[in-house]
Amino acid sequence: MKKYLPVSILAASVLIAVIVLAPTHGAQPLVADTALAAKFEDLSQNGNSACTAQFQESIVSMSEGNRIKGSCCSPMSMHRYEEQIEGLKKYKDISEIPTDPYDVDGALAKELLAYYTFQLSAEEQVAYDYAMEHSHEKGPCCCKCWHWYVYGGLAKKLIHERHFTGEQIVEIWNLSDGCGGAGDHMTEHHI
Repeated sequence: MKKYLPVSILAASVLIAVIVLAPTHGAQPLVADTALAAKFEDLSQNGNSACTAQFQESIVSMSEGNRIKGSCCSPMSMHRYEEQIEGLKKYKDISEIPTDPYDVDGALAKELLAYYTFQLSAEEQVAYDYAMEHSHEKGPCCCKCWHWYVYGGLAKKLIHERHFTGEQIVEIWNLSDGCGGAGDHMTEHHI
């Protein structure tokens, strides 16, 4: 006669094996993943972003509380979105840096857009030029759309007011890509 383990012991053994063998590196609580997934779903399906320089006019006329949402060129990638959100947490205490490149406060975008024409000193310009040369997109975005001018203004503000280096601007621009897709878009667009 064969003997079988009671179901409760078998279930407990499987649960322990799952917990012990489950990868823990980079794992986040299920609630956080669910919230991020829900936000991703909303932004990827209900965006108002447009890949045009004319969208700047919309930014200037945005009323209080409006947001620029979604990607402008390609469908969003959940994997890349998670990387971006996680990477931008490093800058969460700097109010000028949007914490989500696919959900940007309209008032902040308007402020940063106005900073784009700011003239940097020669020393500050070196940092900006470094970022232009070394960022994935060879600038704040893959093309000269609203994102280019808003994040270009962000870079100038951070360099001038917070003394950011070109390397820091590169990191912010690379993490703040708002085009959608998996990353570098230089092969798809021309500046």
